[in-house]
Amino acid sequence: MVSEAPAKQKAGKKRGFIEVREDECKGCGCCVADCPLGLLQLAEKLNRMGYHPVEYKGEGCIACGICFYSCPEPGAITVYMLEEGE
Repeated sequence: MVSEAPAKQKAGKKRGFIEVREDECKGCGCCVADCPLGLLQLAEKLNRMGYHPVEYKGEGCIACGICFYSCPEPGAITVYMLEEGE
């Protein structure tokens, strides 16, 4: 889901960021393979369901939404787009 960033999470000059609901992620890696900037990776830890969830490396997201659209699990990835100056 692409939405506006919460007020408490400002990120300087970045264009966006993502949040991954770890317990929703099945570790399929579709978003990892499709991210044009390579900003996602499978975590070494396991989630409650026993999968290696995806984690965001923390910098450089352009809020393109490709990870959201490539993810087969509804609600696992949320993309936040920051406004100019945030």
